[in-house]
Amino acid sequence: MSGARTPVGPTERGAAKQTVTISFAGFNRAWAAWIGDRLERRGHRVVYQRWDSPAEVPLVDLLRDLMLAQGRILIIVSEWYFQLGPRTHDEWNTALRAVVAPDPARFAAVSVTTSPVPTAAAVLGAVELNNMGADEAERRVLDRLDLPADPLPESVEGARRGPRFPAAMPEVWGGVPRRNTRFTGREPLLNDAYHLLQGAESGAGVVTLHGMSGVGKTQLAAEYAYRFGSEYDVVWWVNAEKRVTYRRRLAELAPQLGLSTGAEYGERLRAVRDSLRRGDPYARWLLILDGADEPDQIYDLVPNGPGHVLITSRNPEWSEHNSKLLEVPVYGRDESVAFIRRRAPRLSEPEADQLAEALEDLPLLLDQTAGWLNDSDLSVQEYIALLEGGIDQDVVKISADFPVAFQTAWSILLNKLRDTVPESVDLLRLCTFFAPGFIPVRLLKEMPHDELPEQIAGLLNDPLLWNKAINQLRQYSVVRLESHEAATDEAASSGESLYLHRMVHQIVHKDMPDADRGEFIDVVRRALAAADPRRPTDTRLWPGYAEIVPHLKYADVLKSKDPAVQTLVFNCLRYMYISGEYRAGIKLGERALKAWRTLLGENHPRIWELTHHYSNLLRAVGDYQRTETIERAAVDHLREQRGEQDLDHLRAVSGLGADLRGLARYDEALELSQRLVVMYRDLLGEQDSRTLGAQNNLAVSLRLLGRYERALDIDRRTLEARRLLLRARHPWALSSEWSYATDLRLLGRYTEAESIQTKNVREYRLVMGADTPPTLEAEHNLALCQYRSGDRAAAGTLLTRVLERCERVLGETDPQTLRFAATTSCFLREHGDIDQARELGESVVARYEVMLAEGHPYVAGVRANHALVLRSVGERDHAHVLVEQSLTDMTEAVGENHPWTLGCAINAAALRNLVGDPEGAAALSRQTVTRATEALGRTHPLTLSARIALAADLRGLRDRQQAEKIEQEALSDLVATLGAQHVHTISARSRNRPYWDFEPLST
Repeated sequence: MSGARTPVGPTERGAAKQTVTISFAGFNRAWAAWIGDRLERRGHRVVYQRWDSPAEVPLVDLLRDLMLAQGRILIIVSEWYFQLGPRTHDEWNTALRAVVAPDPARFAAVSVTTSPVPTAAAVLGAVELNNMGADEAERRVLDRLDLPADPLPESVEGARRGPRFPAAMPEVWGGVPRRNTRFTGREPLLNDAYHLLQGAESGAGVVTLHGMSGVGKTQLAAEYAYRFGSEYDVVWWVNAEKRVTYRRRLAELAPQLGLSTGAEYGERLRAVRDSLRRGDPYARWLLILDGADEPDQIYDLVPNGPGHVLITSRNPEWSEHNSKLLEVPVYGRDESVAFIRRRAPRLSEPEADQLAEALEDLPLLLDQTAGWLNDSDLSVQEYIALLEGGIDQDVVKISADFPVAFQTAWSILLNKLRDTVPESVDLLRLCTFFAPGFIPVRLLKEMPHDELPEQIAGLLNDPLLWNKAINQLRQYSVVRLESHEAATDEAASSGESLYLHRMVHQIVHKDMPDADRGEFIDVVRRALAAADPRRPTDTRLWPGYAEIVPHLKYADVLKSKDPAVQTLVFNCLRYMYISGEYRAGIKLGERALKAWRTLLGENHPRIWELTHHYSNLLRAVGDYQRTETIERAAVDHLREQRGEQDLDHLRAVSGLGADLRGLARYDEALELSQRLVVMYRDLLGEQDSRTLGAQNNLAVSLRLLGRYERALDIDRRTLEARRLLLRARHPWALSSEWSYATDLRLLGRYTEAESIQTKNVREYRLVMGADTPPTLEAEHNLALCQYRSGDRAAAGTLLTRVLERCERVLGETDPQTLRFAATTSCFLREHGDIDQARELGESVVARYEVMLAEGHPYVAGVRANHALVLRSVGERDHAHVLVEQSLTDMTEAVGENHPWTLGCAINAAALRNLVGDPEGAAALSRQTVTRATEALGRTHPLTLSARIALAADLRGLRDRQQAEKIEQEALSDLVATLGAQHVHTISARSRNRPYWDFEPLST
């Protein structure tokens, strides 16, 4: 019977709304969704029927079952539709002639393939939808279904947007692996992931595909992107194995979203996260995080918003971070058999079943084994015998750490590669000295090729040989060729971006000849060193370091004596310190010290430079006792060996000063700071960056001693010099600006401080990004400026947000987090939830007691803060005892004239009044006023608070005349200093007793 369709008469066309059943292979879901949407918008009823073709069910029966569907049956013709099962063309020809040919009017078809299909498919009368635009494709679909092609009414603003025309890519598409045309099965998992994401509330659309290595999580995520990508405007793939690479890849999305940003890394990262959160310019976005096996490292960077996040991971702990979990098991046996038969058509169904059982249904191993077995003369039985019996000892060996099936299968495969294209084995082994995942082989191409081993030089310098090796590895699915790092197909075809699965990486890396290992690892080390951007303080170069850091471990760079490789290690440590990757930096520093002391000797110059970077990282997490020991040993040794004017010695002295500040030995730190400024100035001049760094540290020491005016003067001069010497947005210049604003705030010059700090925050966000430690520090200072200026609403919001982000980025016990928690607790005590203030304050006290020695002023200060919480909840006696002890401890720690001691005294006087000791309160207040006036001046806010408090105490003793005089003078000074409408002035006028909050300062 002819394959031409039977037309519907003209009176029937469009007479009534129709039901159309769309039958499609899962691979072509995007076409089914688009066609269905176009029909539904015209009022037709659409039934979706994903075609499945179980091998055990005769194809004729499946087609007859399909004819039970309502209305016209529209088949989306593709090679996938006819391959499922798998089925041969002969099977299809027989079934189509038997079922469709007698009643062709029930069927209609559209073709979305250019590949050969069964000849009897002509009976379907498929119309072509390839190589045309959406309008013409829609017209052809409607014509094939004998439906009118009247124009659709204009969409109502805000109406649901339909799927995109499948031939049109999303507006933004990046990094997604090439589609695996051999993808098999997994339909329930794909559908479950889709419905979980689509059904999630805004901000909660996160699904994690988790399972062991080799089960196909990455392939599943890639198929999801292709199958459902038409429903998104942005699809962006991110290698999320490491935090640094995740941040880099996310920042690369900024220009793709059309965001107007500068070159600074932090500015782009902040802009992307804000854009995704707001859904502007695109609300329909899909972010795929591949290989995110350490949720604690990146969960805080997973964006919220109207879009969706799909994660692949071996770690089910993502369920603790707002993600739904979908476990990805090994293939079901039917999926294994179908996949093997598609990968190796020469194998029969029973042979495919035997092979699947032998390889434990693991998709990765099935893919690689079936690929080369199809090209081999070896039978399945012979191959399985090899698996069970082992292989000769003179062939390539695989580590016994892996199951027997893996060991032998890989040994067989590697020997096959060695016999055909031996260079492919060299390339594969070379890649294992990079981290698994995306291999930046571009770095190999870009490095100097002189003095390379002959076999590697030949591979890198001969494009034909290179491509031959790449193609051989691709053919057997050992690597994937991706466009992840390459902007063009030309770049990709040259092999500039390979993907090497973790399991393949581990297996190949385990065993190779020692001679090859030494040569290959040296090549990768030199490639990494050549890629060093060489300026870790420049945030615009951070993407380069983010790319390099994950590979340091695998290239075993710490065993290299190459100065360039050692310099790379220093620069990476510096980058990790500045960007806030403290824990990872400490691990690298510890490993480097251990390795280099053995490699270079205890007193090699590189050891002292390494000690400097390592101590910076330890100090950042509050390990002051340990760093003081390390730095003092360095100071003593370098002074003895090189003299006091040696620059390494001076750098060690500077580190020791920072340790002393952390340990609250402020006078010793000040003495060191003053000496360093003089020595740097004499050696290098006033404008050298190291001299300015010493000046900066001198101001820090002065600030911690409460000498705010002197600190302000030094910070102002340092800021001006750094702006001249460096660019205005250099991190050191921004740091000086933050210090200057902090000094102004501590002096009570709140309006000036807030103005400068507002600008400083804006530039820190642009340069460093929203969640780096310096930016968080800047935002915290801005919140305190707002609080002191009276903008309590803005201050409260910002304090809460900064603390939450700092806890996520650095952890709850980090020194910076504890400082932020201390000030937030004080704010909550007065303007928030007293129970929350108490809980937060108690945790700060407990953590400082663990971190710092008894008698440290920070311990005394946060206890004084906690006493005010106890006062507020009615525990006056407990509060009184605690504040008196805090006053004693603070006096012993920093002296009776320090602002912190004076603040404790203000609080202690208030508690004395509450417990019935007005005389003691007044006596303490008199001493406090005298000492504050001497230390800070008559009109400093702390002195004014002490004067208002003294007036209150005198009223309690019924000395009203003196109280009135002191109060009026203080009010007059408050108006002159802060203004008549400032919150402190209004509070004093209302006779609310002032209190003082201890603020731990950065050291």
